[in-house]
Amino acid sequence: MNPHGNPTPLAQARRRDSIDKRLRVLTALEHLERDGNPITHTAVARTAGVSTWLTYAEGVREHIHAAQARQNAQPTGHRPSPLGPATLRTDLELARQEITTLREERDRLRTALSHHLGQQLDAASSQNLATRVDELTQHNHRLADQLQQATSENTALHARITELEDDLAAARTSLRRMIRDENLNQ
Repeated sequence: MNPHGNPTPLAQARRRDSIDKRLRVLTALEHLERDGNPITHTAVARTAGVSTWLTYAEGVREHIHAAQARQNAQPTGHRPSPLGPATLRTDLELARQEITTLREERDRLRTALSHHLGQQLDAASSQNLATRVDELTQHNHRLADQLQQATSENTALHARITELEDDLAAARTSLRRMIRDENLNQ
């Protein structure tokens, strides 16, 4: 309801919205820090329900970096440090290599196990065959559990890659804005 084209109410509404979002970010940051959760720009943005670029904005970024510094200073638990674009790319590439290595290792182990079981079946006598089938079934269940664990680790690594890609995208956006602002100020 702005019949006269007065921009003041719109500007005030934007300011109130901005203040509300910044307060939500600070509240989310307090909750993450209090609960001992890793503090990243992406985690803060998700918890606060705001876009990640806001967490890189001046006045918010400093609070996140301070919380990360406090978290990193704590002796208990492993806390991630603030990551730059190069670090994120490196972590992403290392995660991808680790996933590839794990898949190759899983395939090698599966093939070796298959050959080993085949040799054992060939050597087994008919009397021990029923007992051996039970042993192999149990072994198969253990292998299925190991496969499930490897799949879970793979899923966790994919989630980490997604988080790193989100952080990288947010860092790139922030960097572009910082460069644009710097160019405008010159």
